[in-house]
Amino acid sequence: MWHQTIYRYYLMADFREYLQQILTGTSFQISNLIETVLIILVLILTRIVIVRIVDRQVETTASRYRWRKNITYTLVFLGLLLIGRTWIEALGSLATFLGLLSAGLAIALRDPVTDIAGWIFLVWRKPFQLGDRIEVGNHKGDVIDIRFFKFTILEIGNWVHADQSTGRVIHVPNHLVLSESIANYTSEFEFIWNEIEVVFTFESDWKKAKHLLEEITNNHLMDYVSDAEQQIKRASKSYLIHYRNLTPIVYTDVVGDGIKMTIRHLSNPRRRRGINQMIWEDILEAIAEEDTIDFAYKTIRIYQNQIEGKPGTMPDQNQ
Repeated sequence: MWHQTIYRYYLMADFREYLQQILTGTSFQISNLIETVLIILVLILTRIVIVRIVDRQVETTASRYRWRKNITYTLVFLGLLLIGRTWIEALGSLATFLGLLSAGLAIALRDPVTDIAGWIFLVWRKPFQLGDRIEVGNHKGDVIDIRFFKFTILEIGNWVHADQSTGRVIHVPNHLVLSESIANYTSEFEFIWNEIEVVFTFESDWKKAKHLLEEITNNHLMDYVSDAEQQIKRASKSYLIHYRNLTPIVYTDVVGDGIKMTIRHLSNPRRRRGINQMIWEDILEAIAEEDTIDFAYKTIRIYQNQIEGKPGTMPDQNQ
């Protein structure tokens, strides 16, 4: 009988010890959860207060946006440090924490981690910034937001011609900047080269036509040259950029339909369609007043050498 009493005593003692361990561990974890929630709430309230102060003190929208972003990044980093410290103590050691964290990230969070790596690349190397017009992979547009996991662009192109806005907002994962090529329309050198092709008939006075195109182009675009020269000097400090000639030029070529004149000029990326329109309207008005110049276009023509050919190329009628 006394053997059973002693056995029950030790059994109850083991159960009490096990129950005490569970309750102790649970209370420790609950306290850590409460501390984590409090840290998050304090940081959120801190951000709200600071953002309101910034909105009152800063006037420009762009500056307010940058302030909000920097405040968010700083508070998030601070929150990760505070919460990490809490749970490192809960897990017992830094090695255990890092081991569990790295295993979880490697298995379940591969894409978010690469997105954060892409965000670090964007912040550190700055291949583009807010307001830049870029092309990454198949996406083109103006950058309107940059976050930890994605950046946002206002799309251009697609079914809309001349790189004008479609109105769609596209959210692009940050990891694409590590695997895709990045084209920046406006960084450092805020101009692109644009070309306008005009084809005249072979019978047109092509020298006069070329002179008209040069005159029209210079009237609209010579103001860009001095600004472009200053930007080239600034960009050459960061990149090996060199242009021998920045002034507009008209190239002459012969194609199947006639004599092709190609206007090559500098253009602001966001004004390309408007500049093309102004140049084309002046060209149409100028050519309409010229009797010796005419546009060439796809057509069928019957050529009679006896009537239209040069005297030296006509067949001998006596033969």
